[in-house]
Amino acid sequence: MRHRSVADLMTPEAVVAQRGTAFKEIARLLDEYGITAVPVIDDDGRPVGVVSEADLLRRHTGGTGSDTAEGLMTSPAVVARPGWSAVRAARVMEERHIKRLPVVDDHGHLIGVVSRSDLLQLFLRRDRSIQEEIVEDVLAGTLGVSPAAVNVQVDDGRVTLSGTVERRSLVRIVDRMCRSVDGVVEVVNRLDFDREDTEDRHGRDGRDDRADHDGHDGHDGHDDRASRPEEPA
Repeated sequence: MRHRSVADLMTPEAVVAQRGTAFKEIARLLDEYGITAVPVIDDDGRPVGVVSEADLLRRHTGGTGSDTAEGLMTSPAVVARPGWSAVRAARVMEERHIKRLPVVDDHGHLIGVVSRSDLLQLFLRRDRSIQEEIVEDVLAGTLGVSPAAVNVQVDDGRVTLSGTVERRSLVRIVDRMCRSVDGVVEVVNRLDFDREDTEDRHGRDGRDDRADHDGHDGHDGHDDRASRPEEPA
């Protein structure tokens, strides 16, 4: 099971500004491309800041300050890496109250931009794709559960599981792994199980508690009968 990463979701051809790009040119870029911010890059292609709609409005209403990207930008730029998960990128956006993240390679060069709308593509996956991933990757591939044992229905990202798995613990595991599949918005778990797990029946260490009572009555583990003389046949 492979989660789509920032590299899978980002826009590789990023609209950018230079340090000296003027206020009106930045405003034009935002309007023309329907975006909310542009990364500002240096001569080596490394992002040094970001100019957003909020930055432009702040300059416009304040009436003072620079009219170039270098004076308008929020710096340093908050960036993402291509290998980040969509969840990690979304968490950074939420924490920093931003809508777009420049994506940089190992050398700090800009290679794309990922936005909130890009991340939302995860939830636009076709139901059939989600179902196939759960059946083939989660159940059969990862857990070794026969697809015939579990019925998987997906409707607008809402997954309904029914059928029977071998052990009680698998019910929770299947549920958790299905929730982590890209595009799943809810899981309705109606799974049943054939048997309890050993640890559920016998305690945390998996031993049968009856072993403490069978044949030795709580002594040193030897059968008392072993010390008795054998009766003649």
